[in-house]
Amino acid sequence: MTTMTAAQVRAQTAPIEQVPDPEVPERPRPPRSYPAAYKLGILEEYEQLDKAGKGALLRREGLYTSLISEWRKQRDKGALAAFTAPRGRPPVDPLARENARLQRENARLRDRLERARKVIEVQGELSALLDGLANGSAERDDSEPSS
Repeated sequence: MTTMTAAQVRAQTAPIEQVPDPEVPERPRPPRSYPAAYKLGILEEYEQLDKAGKGALLRREGLYTSLISEWRKQRDKGALAAFTAPRGRPPVDPLARENARLQRENARLRDRLERARKVIEVQGELSALLDGLANGSAERDDSEPSS
């Protein structure tokens, strides 16, 4: 069995300082995504250049000819035009919004009015029934002979 000196123990337990290799990223970069306006701009510029200018453009932007081909296909299909439209819900006209609110309120109030009419109708029938019962019992009381 070998014994270690204190310096040897410190040397083995001390944190090892390693300089990370600057060429290797810590995590892989996600694939790049390009906005439709950028794609259209690059396509327009690319198609106006000569061969040397096209290569310079691709190097400057970090692009490949395969991307240019794919973007052309998208443009020809009209896919890029769809992406240039504003995202999200289309803006609602304030008058249309107010109109819809008023229509909902009108429908709610009509429903309430119909229920109130039914309640009044039932109350009228109940009142007539109770009146009939009260008058009928009063007439019976008057017609009975007294002892």
